[in-house]
Amino acid sequence: MTDLSKRQLSGDASDPWPKHHRVYLVLRQEILEGRYTPEQPLPNEILLTEQFQVSRITIRKAMERLDREGLVVRYRGKGTFPVASNESSPVQASISGVIENLIAMGLKTEVKVLDFGYVAASAEVAQALAVDAGSVVQKATRVRSHRGAPFSLLTTYVPEAIGRTFSEQDMASQPLLLLLERAGAKVARAEQAITAKLATPSQASLLDMEPGDALLCIRRTVFDEDDRPVEYIEGFYCPDTYEHQMSLGRKTHNNKRVWDA
Repeated sequence: MTDLSKRQLSGDASDPWPKHHRVYLVLRQEILEGRYTPEQPLPNEILLTEQFQVSRITIRKAMERLDREGLVVRYRGKGTFPVASNESSPVQASISGVIENLIAMGLKTEVKVLDFGYVAASAEVAQALAVDAGSVVQKATRVRSHRGAPFSLLTTYVPEAIGRTFSEQDMASQPLLLLLERAGAKVARAEQAITAKLATPSQASLLDMEPGDALLCIRRTVFDEDDRPVEYIEGFYCPDTYEHQMSLGRKTHNNKRVWDA
């Protein structure tokens, strides 16, 4: 186990997550990163108890969950081996932050609309959409899935005038970016911030995860050709299905060579 893994496992009495859950998270991460190959078994229970400094019962609970999720396979007398995955995630390959790719992703995945209506804009939403706090905006919450497996939980806000041009049924069948274009908002660019969050119980239930699992949180504001904000979105993504890609170049700034996205 790496020093990072030890820090991830360490905690105090106030830590709300059971030890077996934290052991599971570390082992899952190491399996997905290829630390163990299908020909190389994971360390046995005794070694894992020493590495993680927990009981064998804790290790067994973590391994049982890995087994249930199909990440490992157990062979009596041989050990526990990671399951080989020869297929890269098509969702991961599709999402790169490029607007055209986001549209393409929407056409290849399934969506379930959980909530659709009109609400008063909070201070955060109002600032993002450049409207007064309390102004009416359309709010929609959706879960996106691929092959029946949910991978993102999205909450979007758009100005009322744009939101009135499409229905809940439209959102269930077409990507929102296409609906914005249909409403006359020609999307030109977007600004987004990416951070990490822990899944709440409600988020975990919708994404088939456990509370406390890691999520990528993306907040994005989309602008039209006149540089007016036409959408604000907060998305939570399972980290093993989302990969953010970008190109970097060198430029001179204040007589220094720096990276520029």
